[in-house]
Amino acid sequence: MPRPDSKFRAYLELLRLPNVFTAIADVMMGYWFALALTGVNDEISSDTKWGSLILLLISSSCFYLAGMVLNDYFDRNKDLQERPARPIPSRRVPESTALWLGTQLLGLGILLAAILTFISQTPSTLLIALALASAVVAYDSAFKKNWLGPIGMGACRALNVLMGMSIVGGTTAIFSASHLLIICGIGIYIIGLTWFARTEAERSNRLFLSISMLVMGLGLGCLYSFPQSIPVDKTLVTMNIGIWFAFWLLVALQIIYRCGKAVWEPNPTNVQVGVKFCLLTLIVLDAAIVFAVQGQEKALLLLALLIPTIFLGKFIYST
Repeated sequence: MPRPDSKFRAYLELLRLPNVFTAIADVMMGYWFALALTGVNDEISSDTKWGSLILLLISSSCFYLAGMVLNDYFDRNKDLQERPARPIPSRRVPESTALWLGTQLLGLGILLAAILTFISQTPSTLLIALALASAVVAYDSAFKKNWLGPIGMGACRALNVLMGMSIVGGTTAIFSASHLLIICGIGIYIIGLTWFARTEAERSNRLFLSISMLVMGLGLGCLYSFPQSIPVDKTLVTMNIGIWFAFWLLVALQIIYRCGKAVWEPNPTNVQVGVKFCLLTLIVLDAAIVFAVQGQEKALLLLALLIPTIFLGKFIYST
């Protein structure tokens, strides 16, 4: 007889709840990064800033959670063979319910983005949200089955960051070199990570794993270099370039160490450990970017997202 909480737990597994905090970190970073660089940081009231941010976080979370649910819905037949314990193939969550939940979350994300667009008077925010919703559906239903999969996932993450930036700077500011380095850096990093995780349920190919690590490294390089494209008075990094370099080198070495184990022995366990570590690292990268332009306080708020991510990850399968 199933435990009373088994139904609730099944939905948490379907949503892959621990990972939603990485999407929250991305969109928070995008918002705070744009806020610092557009010069409007002191012109917007504190209540307006936090109100916009809360709407933004809920909208972003809806898109991410919708993506997780629809991912399992479209994979239900494959999971029946490879992951029979997942919520849908194990029949703990009905197929029709999963489809309904995924589409409702997408709709709610778009609705909140529309409200945010009205409040902030930035039409680009709604357009980006619609593009993000389309990218989520395209990835889950078609792209992930072919070579477009990693690119599709990278686009979803990049659009999430872009949505956060758009409600501050509109379309003009987000096409500056520094903004593009951040957007592309996150997108490229996720492309590499998605490629790395592509066959995590079975024995992976060493060559593909190695190439995916190089792609992640390219993404890290973009993120590392963004301070060079912004005014000296807009970043805290200029006077501490040695520490900045050491931080990114340490991150790269940690990824090489964790993912290198999977390259050496590409079994599902090693690959999944590498994937989980790289996902957690995404929050650290976001916090570092925010620290460079906003300082310690907001960076620590982002780092605090590691707490629920790690805690929930101990109880809920997240890869």
